[in-house]
Amino acid sequence: MLEYLSKVHPVVQALLAGLFTWGMTALGSAGIYLTKEVSRKVLDAMLGFAAGVMIAASFWSLLAPAIEMSQEFGVWPWFPAAFGFLLGGAFLRSVDFFLPHLHLGLPMDKAEGVKTSFRRTTLLILAVTLHNIPEGLAVGVAIGAAAAGLPSATLPAALALAFGIGIQNMPEGLAISAPLRREGISRKKSFFYGQLSGIVEPVASVLGAAVVLVIRPALPYALAFAAGAMIFVVVEEVIPESQQGDNTDIPTMGVMLGFTIMMILDVALG
Repeated sequence: MLEYLSKVHPVVQALLAGLFTWGMTALGSAGIYLTKEVSRKVLDAMLGFAAGVMIAASFWSLLAPAIEMSQEFGVWPWFPAAFGFLLGGAFLRSVDFFLPHLHLGLPMDKAEGVKTSFRRTTLLILAVTLHNIPEGLAVGVAIGAAAAGLPSATLPAALALAFGIGIQNMPEGLAISAPLRREGISRKKSFFYGQLSGIVEPVASVLGAAVVLVIRPALPYALAFAAGAMIFVVVEEVIPESQQGDNTDIPTMGVMLGFTIMMILDVALG
């Protein structure tokens, strides 16, 4: 499989990886057909697990390679990583500021972004879609970096990142569909909207790969940018959502487990 993928154009690789992570979101969303209700404890654990995977991926798969690449490009090792990281966070902050969205478990008067007449369900979907943008971008940039032939970035490492994000997308898909079902939406629509939130991942993945292939010196900045965007989402949205209930230890252990699994995947496969 790896030998076959290595012969495919990097943009196509990014598309396939993005479709995989989207498919895992859809698979998780399909769980709404098997259960009517997902307990708050399970939901918090899912969110914590997703946060742990994203934190680990941000360092092992994105920031560490960015620092190594900076040395190869002859610039200060810390500068591209620091600049790109902060720029990624600033970009997501601007999107978060303007995009209308509502985090899980919050009332309508807590909706963020520009004022709109969107329904509650639409705002919930937009909030989770915001989570998925940096994930798709990270996968695409990692694949583009591997295609550039730099020793600090390899295709197995990029695929490990896609696999790790796919793993956390599965429970995340159910974590999206279940609250929509509680809002009174049918199972069919809950599944449809749940998987729809992941459609931005193949788009962002292709965009990330295409940009770094065209502008090779931008590679360390792009990797750090994706890391900054992911960390912003984790700290500003995913972890606070997981800590809303009374089960704070459960999502915390979910973070630890997600981080460990992603770290193992990156070290073992990368």
